[in-house]
Amino acid sequence: MKSPKKIFLWLALIYLLIVLWVCYDFARKTTFPGSRPQLKERLKERFLEKDSVAKDSIFKSRQLYF
Repeated sequence: MKSPKKIFLWLALIYLLIVLWVCYDFARKTTFPGSRPQLKERLKERFLEKDSVAKDSIFKSRQLYF
């Protein structure tokens, strides 16, 4: 086998290994869509929590204080 052909084959092999590694890395970090709760359930859990403050400190007897 001639030298340029060997170099091409080695570079092709290295490129293929890098592409396979990147695909594996992407697949490892993503989750199957069916394994996560649906969007409505996630939004309710995250944004529809009760306020932790019993009284609002800005309003005092219906007057606004700054």
